[in-house]
Amino acid sequence: MTRPPVRTAPTGAVYFSLLGPLTARLDGHELPLGPRKQRLVLATLLSRPNTPVPVEVLTDAVWPDDPPRTARKNLQVYVSAARTLLGPAGHDGRDRVVHGCGGYLLRIAEGELDTLRFGSLARAGRAAAGRGDLAGAARLLREALDLWEGPPLNDLRDSAGVAEEAGRLEARCLTVYEDWAETEIELGRPAVAVDGLRDLVERHPLRERLRAAWMNSLHQSGRQAEALAVYDDYRQLMARELGLEPSPAMAALYRSMLGRGREARRPAPAREAVGPAAPPACTAAFTGRPGELRDLLEVLGCGEERVVVVSGPAGAGKSALALRAAHLLADRFPDGRVRVRVRREDGTARSRAEILAELGRLCGVAGNAAPPGNTASPEGGASGDRAATAALADAWQEWQARHRALVVLDDVPDEASVRGLLSRSGKCSVLITARGQLAGLAPVHRIALPALADAEALELLGKLIGAGRLRADPGAALRIVRACGGLPLAVEVSGMRLAVLRHLPLAEYADRLDDPSAALDELVAGDVSVRHRIASGWRDLADGDRWVLGRLAGLAEAGGFTLDRATEALGCGERAAIRAVESLIDAGAVTSPAGEVTAHAALYEVPRLLGLYAHEREGV
Repeated sequence: MTRPPVRTAPTGAVYFSLLGPLTARLDGHELPLGPRKQRLVLATLLSRPNTPVPVEVLTDAVWPDDPPRTARKNLQVYVSAARTLLGPAGHDGRDRVVHGCGGYLLRIAEGELDTLRFGSLARAGRAAAGRGDLAGAARLLREALDLWEGPPLNDLRDSAGVAEEAGRLEARCLTVYEDWAETEIELGRPAVAVDGLRDLVERHPLRERLRAAWMNSLHQSGRQAEALAVYDDYRQLMARELGLEPSPAMAALYRSMLGRGREARRPAPAREAVGPAAPPACTAAFTGRPGELRDLLEVLGCGEERVVVVSGPAGAGKSALALRAAHLLADRFPDGRVRVRVRREDGTARSRAEILAELGRLCGVAGNAAPPGNTASPEGGASGDRAATAALADAWQEWQARHRALVVLDDVPDEASVRGLLSRSGKCSVLITARGQLAGLAPVHRIALPALADAEALELLGKLIGAGRLRADPGAALRIVRACGGLPLAVEVSGMRLAVLRHLPLAEYADRLDDPSAALDELVAGDVSVRHRIASGWRDLADGDRWVLGRLAGLAEAGGFTLDRATEALGCGERAAIRAVESLIDAGAVTSPAGEVTAHAALYEVPRLLGLYAHEREGV
């Protein structure tokens, strides 16, 4: 699988490699990287290039169990050593390692880091395949694979954090190897991939796509008996280890090989995350949320949790996070990643029959009864519709029991909307996004999206208005993202608006957003309105919760409120106030501390823009 690596660093630049042991080379000569803890810090920064790495993550990588009191000072020493190794500034004159509120960020170019070069070549190869240039695709994918010198970071894997990053790199390599092998097979050169595929299947026996490529390469090399034996071994392994049959695509490949006169074909590619288009405000490149994204990838990737709920207010970026995770988990879900919205465009909930019908169309699931609304029952449609929906539900459960897919149920209004859709058995996982906490669902893994950190929000704003404009007035830019309350939708709308109004100084726009009476009017770009999205979340609240939120919004303007202040504002007893506040927490309209703290000691907050909208509604 590996060949001598192709190095691309320009003369005089340090070239780092993670695809094997951690190394740094300058003009072909290997550089000393210092003691082990210093190398762990460097490896962690390099594994997340051009992305802020929190100090806590670096601390866990170096001292997973019991960090010393001097941990932060020691990290500063290790980071200083990394600065010395990298040089004081990059080609554009900017510092290579910077520290901000999001952590340490290492700036590094593609030609200086093998993982960045690997990703670029892999993307180029897939793009070439999409254009029909199979020869070019095979060459680019092979060039990406040639960068690998062995298991990534194999000298530092006793650190759990580094081992986790190394595992993700290995998964990426396997996917690219599968792309390359399938391309070579399509080009009529199956023999070049046979031996490598056999070795990888031995190390990853349950990875179906690898095994399918091995079967195809053997079959098209004239070794049909061996190809059929590969399938039979896999079928027995699946039954013994998982109690499952191979996927329908794999079984179809086997049947095609039994017909000796016909060409074998690749299994149908896994379905991408599909469904109705994301809202316009979610079209920017994914930014921030590194901790939440890692949590999602770890939980869904290991297969131990089958249901994950990502919650947060309207505009918090739940859908963007879910779709990003779905794309990155392609190799973990060989039978597809499917996205279905659980609300209509007007914000009302879709019926279970509608959702099941869409899932059926996307996944090729068919019930044993007529679709809802087409019953032939002479007594009327109600009983027929119920029977048809029940048949669809049974067919959907049967499909989930036989497949390993990721189902994204997006924008779920309540627990009842999804209870009958969750898998009761098998290897399917469900990723739910919702404004409320959906406390009635259990057992599930929960991820609540807080406001973006300042550094993340500024990064998002900079992508839309340009880094130069951001640097020209960083103080005003910070005022803008803070006036947006760190809400990704609001930051994105601000960026889209400023990208059109190039003449508008950032300081003037920040002044407008600071004005409580004008902020929501300013957060409109074309047909994307923050007020409209917040109004949708407001409609989700019960009448009593709306009244409570209106009373508490004023308290939140000073940075938060305590239970005692809430009791006074609501004019009720302590127990009633606790229930009222916790009802809003459950609905996603009030945030509470992440750690355990008594109700009296907690400081509760209402997101700024939601509070402004609640004030508007109070005056209606």
